[in-house]
Amino acid sequence: MSASGDTPGWRDRRLIARLGSGAPILLAPMAGAGGPALAIAAMRGGAVGALPCATVPAATIEAQVAEVRAAVDGPINLNFFCHADPGPGDEAPWHALLAPYYREYGVGPPDQPPPARRAFDAEACALVERVRPEIVSFHFGLPAPDLLDRVKATGALILSSATSPAEGRWLAARGVDAVIAQGWEAGGHSARFLDEDPSSRLTTFALVPLLVEALDVPVIAAGGIGDARGVAAAATLGAAAVQIGTLFLACPESLVSPQHRALLGTEAPTVMTNLFSGRPARGFATRLTRELGPIRAEAPAFPHAGAALAELRRVAPEAFANMWAGQAAMLARAEPAEMVARRLIAETAGLFAG
Repeated sequence: MSASGDTPGWRDRRLIARLGSGAPILLAPMAGAGGPALAIAAMRGGAVGALPCATVPAATIEAQVAEVRAAVDGPINLNFFCHADPGPGDEAPWHALLAPYYREYGVGPPDQPPPARRAFDAEACALVERVRPEIVSFHFGLPAPDLLDRVKATGALILSSATSPAEGRWLAARGVDAVIAQGWEAGGHSARFLDEDPSSRLTTFALVPLLVEALDVPVIAAGGIGDARGVAAAATLGAAAVQIGTLFLACPESLVSPQHRALLGTEAPTVMTNLFSGRPARGFATRLTRELGPIRAEAPAFPHAGAALAELRRVAPEAFANMWAGQAAMLARAEPAEMVARRLIAETAGLFAG
């Protein structure tokens, strides 16, 4: 597998033909950590670039797409959330749980909550129609059918994440072009969107072959892939591509905080927690998750839990900021994203050739 397009070892080659990229390796669209610089560098290394859009204004996204296209050729993936906003709830139990920390740091809940993550809506759809990205991906299911039809009409490749065979079948039945198999190891928010038993947590390398057998569309492996061995294993199990995020967080082009960056490449543990957003997401353990436990019923439903932490994050980010990372975080290296992509491609080629 090389940046010139030679990709031996992949049994399912449908995405290789459609992506028009040097290798079936996709940069994960990581909200708060990804941006044009990371996308450009990864694309220069032969990967497929991505821009996270859930927390970014439409005008900024449009400018970012233009920046990427001016710098490098190749497909770009715009990623959006599709969560249902539960509306205001009773946050008193959550504030009471956080009260000792408010007293310790002399802060409280913000008077004006920070902007929440936006779900894909008509404005976002109009943006997609204007900039016409090669790929549009969704997290937490899919948008309303009328909006999805409009996205399909642009010719974009449609992706969405599944954490179970049932979710994969649901997505395929609604016309996605490929399903991202997100395992329990993956950093950031779990994509789970169907009301299934939360104890049925599938790892990436259990989920990939299940989805490959269940679906007629290509499967993209995501979660716990931190080197060429993981890429080759995913291909052997029938994946048509891999999506990698945590490995790129240590790159200088990522937007992670110094506290976050310092934990990458170490043996610092990660946990699945709902404390930072109200929805299970994997990140590095912090004082908050250690002292309160990673899952609390008091945390308001996504996306509202994080508002109460805003001032605590400001004064003590190492204790109260979410620092998303997958279970392969120890494999992350502080090197440019272009080098990460090129190394993955070259080393995977070596494994396939050996």
